[in-house]
Amino acid sequence: MPPAPIYLDHAATTPVRPEVLEAMTPYFGPRFGNPSSTHRWGREARAALDEARERVAQCLHAAPDEVCFTSGGTESDNLAVLGAWRSLKAHGKRAVVTSPTEHKAVLVAAHQAAKEGAEERILAVAASGAVDLADAEAKLAPGDVAIASVMWVNNETGVLQPIAELAALAKARGALFHTDAVQAFGKVEVDATTIPFDFASVSGHKLGAAKGIGCFYIRRGTSLEPLFFGGSQDRGRRPGTENVAMAVGLARAMELAIVEREAHWHELEAMRDALEAALRERVPGLVVHSAGAARAPHILNVSVPGTDSESLLMALDLQGVAASSGSACQSGSVTPSHVLSAMGIPAEIANAAVRMSFGSLSTPDDVTRVAELFPALVAKARGLAGIA
Repeated sequence: MPPAPIYLDHAATTPVRPEVLEAMTPYFGPRFGNPSSTHRWGREARAALDEARERVAQCLHAAPDEVCFTSGGTESDNLAVLGAWRSLKAHGKRAVVTSPTEHKAVLVAAHQAAKEGAEERILAVAASGAVDLADAEAKLAPGDVAIASVMWVNNETGVLQPIAELAALAKARGALFHTDAVQAFGKVEVDATTIPFDFASVSGHKLGAAKGIGCFYIRRGTSLEPLFFGGSQDRGRRPGTENVAMAVGLARAMELAIVEREAHWHELEAMRDALEAALRERVPGLVVHSAGAARAPHILNVSVPGTDSESLLMALDLQGVAASSGSACQSGSVTPSHVLSAMGIPAEIANAAVRMSFGSLSTPDDVTRVAELFPALVAKARGLAGIA
């Protein structure tokens, strides 16, 4: 009998939690009403949606009217960058500031703003991937920045960015600040009362909710233009019939993530550190990306010189182990990771990157098995490449 498969790709997506599925199920059945309808079915759906919004707001230490439901991180990131830029450009706020290690949802949105007349400013990052605060201070200095956007936890390396400092710096210079908190929520406290971000993105499928639902925090009174038009839902910020079932599920998933956050951090960190130590010991020349930097506990990104990620991932998959080379949104790309490239990692090392990310399905036994499998697969790959 083959061993049980091992899923080490939680940064790409997570399984829907049973508690979340249970919460959503009634809204796929008898409670199917449109929340914009005024009859009993609509009122029932509206009540569930309003309650979900209140619960999500509590998870962010926010007010309900500061929560907008979206399809996930990509839409929220686009809404932050383009919505803020378009609303402020006529007031002399023409610059967009971001880092080169952002998710493509932020970077490409910034490129689009540049096509529309924005000045795009890219922050310097250290070899660890952390944003250079001195450079951030310089690039925010002119006072013409519409929005600065920096990811809280990097989705490829797990690096924790100094969001509190960056948000305070942006606000002091009169700029709006957005953080992509997709990998951060459930790992760190995302508190709108203690950190002055104006926008924050959360995605449900990263924390046990379904794919296709997320929330976008919008600080009350913040200027924003919508991306979509044609309805008054969500105060016109995100028109379209609301997905009640998914919103209810997201609220439940976020509540559970907060309750379990501290214990979950310690469990994931122990497994990541154990696997990192074992691979360092058993794989000659192993490169651990962002080693020594402040990192979230669930992501381990390594490169093995003399191999390539595609071959290693295929070999792992044949052994029942799921991992990735970086962002799931960029799977199949033959170019080096833009995150690792921005950190100054040579292409031959970046092209050998394997990201292993831990979560609800991970166990210490998984760590033991992967620690045994990985060195043998590396040795085979290096042998085929003629490298000792």
